[in-house]
Amino acid sequence: MDETLEELFAVIEDRKETLPEDSYTASLFTHEKGENAVLEKLGEETTELVLAAKDDDRDEVAYEAADIVYHLLVLLSMKDMDLEDLEAELEARR
Repeated sequence: MDETLEELFAVIEDRKETLPEDSYTASLFTHEKGENAVLEKLGEETTELVLAAKDDDRDEVAYEAADIVYHLLVLLSMKDMDLEDLEAELEARR
């Protein structure tokens, strides 16, 4: 799992730097709403996750949880943070 998150975060960081025109990730960094676009997506995906959990839909829970993790990583990148920042906070909570 760590490797998957590291690879995904590396792709997000690359899209942030190169801003390819056909990239959804790049569009989040250049959106006219700025970081609010990502914050709105996190809210939307959280609601969808809650509804999927309420319906006991395992596949949908996994799908929506992945959306939340992805958008969270984009937000970390926007804030010039990285996985080590997240890991340090989680470690502090052990």
